[in-house]
Amino acid sequence: MTIHYTDPFATPEPARSPIRRLRGRTPAPVTVWTAYGSDGRPAGLTVSSTVVADGDPGAILGLVDEESDLYAAATASGRFLVMVLREGENQLADRFAGLLPAPGGPFADGGWERTEYGPVRAGGRTWAGCRVVSTQPVGYARLIQATVDSVHLSDEERPLVHYRGRYVRLAT
Repeated sequence: MTIHYTDPFATPEPARSPIRRLRGRTPAPVTVWTAYGSDGRPAGLTVSSTVVADGDPGAILGLVDEESDLYAAATASGRFLVMVLREGENQLADRFAGLLPAPGGPFADGGWERTEYGPVRAGGRTWAGCRVVSTQPVGYARLIQATVDSVHLSDEERPLVHYRGRYVRLAT
């Protein structure tokens, strides 16, 4: 048996999309977007393509998979929550990305509080409550543009950052 230090099934580097490789070289914040579906059930998705735009009103933009439960819930309800993940919450990010098993769903572990926008992890989190303004196709995803209705800040957390396929620590 041979132990590989790389993924033997990964697409070879020269065959990968140059756009995807460029995106991988851009550090990205790791957020989880949540919303309630028309049936009242929570939906969530890890989103690293999140941009916050200052203004009056402030805005959040993100690229989301059109086939995700989160996209359906956010567009049906017209609102969603963006929660900034903390350093060390790699497994939480991977559960909402569908990369780790989540028996009973990603919200089954408890520790969630209900808001009018979507569930938020308990414990003094940084999050924003948003209202959908528009969606449009961009690349293989849908761009969601939203206004920010509510902001809750926590200064004691270091954000989770994704860079070149891995979670990394920010140097401070």
